[in-house]
Amino acid sequence: MDKNHNMMKIRLAILIVLLGAGLSLAQKNPKDKFSFPPLNPIQMPEVQRVELPNGLKLFLVEDHEFPTIDLWILIRTGAVFEPASKVGLAAITGTALRTGGTRSKTGDEIDRELDTLAASLSIGISSTAGNISLSTLKENFDQALAILADILTEPAFSEDQIELARIQQRTAIARRNENIRSIAAREFAKLIYGQDSPYARHPEYQTINNITRNDVVDFYQKYFHPNNAWLAVCGDFKSREMIDKIAAVLGKWQRGRPSTESWPSVSYQERYSVNFIEKPDVNQSNIILGHLGGLMSNPDYPALLVMNQILSFERMFKRIRTDEGLAYNVWGSYGAGYVNPGIFSCGAQTKSESTVRALEIMLQELKRIMEQEVSDEELARAKDGYLNSYVFNFETRSQIVDRMLTFAYYGYPLDFMEQVKSKVEKVTKADILRVARTYLNPDKVQILVVGKKEDFDKPLSSLGDVNIIDITIPPPR
Repeated sequence: MDKNHNMMKIRLAILIVLLGAGLSLAQKNPKDKFSFPPLNPIQMPEVQRVELPNGLKLFLVEDHEFPTIDLWILIRTGAVFEPASKVGLAAITGTALRTGGTRSKTGDEIDRELDTLAASLSIGISSTAGNISLSTLKENFDQALAILADILTEPAFSEDQIELARIQQRTAIARRNENIRSIAAREFAKLIYGQDSPYARHPEYQTINNITRNDVVDFYQKYFHPNNAWLAVCGDFKSREMIDKIAAVLGKWQRGRPSTESWPSVSYQERYSVNFIEKPDVNQSNIILGHLGGLMSNPDYPALLVMNQILSFERMFKRIRTDEGLAYNVWGSYGAGYVNPGIFSCGAQTKSESTVRALEIMLQELKRIMEQEVSDEELARAKDGYLNSYVFNFETRSQIVDRMLTFAYYGYPLDFMEQVKSKVEKVTKADILRVARTYLNPDKVQILVVGKKEDFDKPLSSLGDVNIIDITIPPPR
């Protein structure tokens, strides 16, 4: 009896403690505002800029925290400049430049040397740039730099490595329809830029088969010149000594004819369209809607960043996922490019049975943000979200220098990110309404759905005439 009585007393005591804690928590107002001191100002590194006699542009930043050195080179080239009949040429050139060896060493020998030096070297060509990166210990930098210079100035482009690059491209083609998100992104880019646009086209078996070694050599010789390149280096060195080292090794790199090609233009026709890709082996839909975006150089870019944060996360994400539970993933982006307009898009992954409903909500929210000003709370949260994450752009000096090099390459000021931050801080509710009304056009969005139509909640035709997109991979001729 005494034992049971004691147990009851213990349980009562625990209950009183829990109730007291609950009352204490309930008395705290979750809306109480806390004041925090401002973040310490971000210290930008000092950048020394030099141009060598052969036209190679250097950006140097000393960082003596670790005994390492990172180097990047951007070449003014890109897949947008390859012939339409040979799409994939830029990627194969970048791969073969790295793996194809030089006149004095095979690619395997170079790999073994880099492994011995604990150095990493990568080369690739994206849509609008050739990208080279080298990372090594300070004590091994001279040897690693000599290897890089040998690759840049004396590439062998061995036929076996070019064929291996072709095989890799063919493998990627064969597997490109396996991932539903990749399918949606690829085909949506075609809807926006056009089927044959350099910003949307992709390799096919035939375009890869059309590429010869001579094509690879010609592409390299056309673009890989020092007066067509920007080099940044960051790490444990003295700037004067580093300039001398680079000049001694890469100063011998022969000038060439500078690239004067303009970036391909984008001709966009505003229109409303509903497009569908059948994927019968899935139980969820990947949906995207949107239209052409803009450039980062647009004075309204900071306001568009904040508007997108509100539209995508404060509204679409909360309504589609949180309130109605219709989607696994909801996202939005007002895409802005350096030299070509990006894509404005909203998207979601949702179960097949809520496909059309999710699209209807997206269209409703697009129209709503154009009708009246956003709330003070929405504006504050969106700006705080951007500003609070801003510091993560400056975690390392290497990260900062790499971004500065990109800005210089595309003709933007080195402090472009700081300029955007300053303008974001000044964005008002009136700015959000103005840019929404100026740049959004919900009546002329292009809609793309990848999924299993038999399971949709409504026929996709309830949104308009449906265009069926065929993603069958063409066999080579």
